[in-house]
Amino acid sequence: MSAQTRKKRIGVPDIRARKGGEPLVCLTAYDAPMAALLDPHCDVLLVGDSLGMAVHGMDTTIGVTLDMMILHGKAVMRAAKQALVVIDLPFGSYEASPEQAFASASRALAETGAQAVKIESGTYAGETVRFLTERGIPVMGHVGLRPQAALNDGGFRAKGRSQAERDRAIAEAKAADEAGAFAIVIEGVAEDLAREITTAVKAPTIGIGASAACDGQILVTPDMLGLFDWAPKFVKRYASLRDEVDAAVGQYADDVRARRFPEAAQTYEFKPSDG
Repeated sequence: MSAQTRKKRIGVPDIRARKGGEPLVCLTAYDAPMAALLDPHCDVLLVGDSLGMAVHGMDTTIGVTLDMMILHGKAVMRAAKQALVVIDLPFGSYEASPEQAFASASRALAETGAQAVKIESGTYAGETVRFLTERGIPVMGHVGLRPQAALNDGGFRAKGRSQAERDRAIAEAKAADEAGAFAIVIEGVAEDLAREITTAVKAPTIGIGASAACDGQILVTPDMLGLFDWAPKFVKRYASLRDEVDAAVGQYADDVRARRFPEAAQTYEFKPSDG
């Protein structure tokens, strides 16, 4: 589905229908200017809790709050006109019970206008996904490496190295799928495990560090654009914007200090009032 032919916002049924078909193009978005640039090219824009690290300089996603997600979600929705917009439910906003998850998800969708939420699919996910979908809230699952579980896992570690980890990832994906998740993110697993999960579920899978065996791909946009001096090794950098921004700001600073102001910077002239 090209940017030239798409005229209305893509919906959850459209994402479901892409299982085994044209790969889904997905990226994260945290603000209106970037969302406007990404929107014509993407099927899904995820307002990810990765904004804690990518925007707010946190070490993990643990400190991200629902209020933060809603603030950034509003900004993205002001600019995104075509892509399906999904809001991450942050750590502590959905794990206690399906009722807590519904309260958080309904607030996020009502206040932002986004179309779906994403939750990291632990062992509790099946019950929670079913509770939400039965009440009209579309849910995207997330298995494999789960950033919100980084404290328990001892950091951001690839999953599926042991048979127990493989079995758990497959079981969690199946639980989310059977409960009604319309798509499932698979993060940080080897290609054979990603392929096994993708084959085992009806919902389309979206990989991040999980190979081309999935039904689509998502990356953290600042990583892909080269805005940081480090990125996960699986990320292909399509630009080096950090270097370009550094050079541009350095040139601006030199011009200001040398009083070389740009020709476009004009001063206002005020004329005396006729009165």
